[in-house]
Amino acid sequence: MSRGIFITVASCLGLIALILALFLSRFYTPRELTQDEYKMLGAYFIDPPRQLTEFQLVDDEGATFLPEQFKNKWNILFFGFTYCPDICPLTMKQMSDVKESLGDNAEKIRIFLVSVDPDRDKPENLRVYLDNFDNDFIGLTGEIDQIYRFSTQVNAPFFPVVNNPEPNYTVDHSGSLVLISPDAKYTGFFRAPHDTDKIIKALASVLN
Repeated sequence: MSRGIFITVASCLGLIALILALFLSRFYTPRELTQDEYKMLGAYFIDPPRQLTEFQLVDDEGATFLPEQFKNKWNILFFGFTYCPDICPLTMKQMSDVKESLGDNAEKIRIFLVSVDPDRDKPENLRVYLDNFDNDFIGLTGEIDQIYRFSTQVNAPFFPVVNNPEPNYTVDHSGSLVLISPDAKYTGFFRAPHDTDKIIKALASVLN
């Protein structure tokens, strides 16, 4: 009889341990946020994601960059320029902080600055500029029509400036952060102004 009681108690303890383990696993496993929760963090998603049409840009090493090169990782893009006095350096610094805070998850993302000022932003200029924030950030530039074609696909409008004789001109552009999925589709965006902690929280859900 004592043996039967022992087996019963052991079975109960085992069941309790299993329930506790499942509870703790659910508690500590990151939960995917709802659409409303994402919106509260400034993140908006396109349903369904949009396939990118062809464009051709140039990366900060002078190599051709095509849409399919966004594949295999999540991609965060900011459309700006190196002569930008305020929002661009602030945003790139935020992206540097985001990447650092993501820890191992940072391996799942790439961060791009897409120049809206190709007259001044040559590949070598972009590389020097981005190295001030993170050596792994990628710069994209190219012909103005190709950049504009790409920007309109991902709802990141800007007003093109071509052959402006004024050396200190500025370019009006979107402050949004564009999100492109690992299958190279336009998936959504983070609306400006940006909050670093909110971006980190939203990305942690997306990446997990």
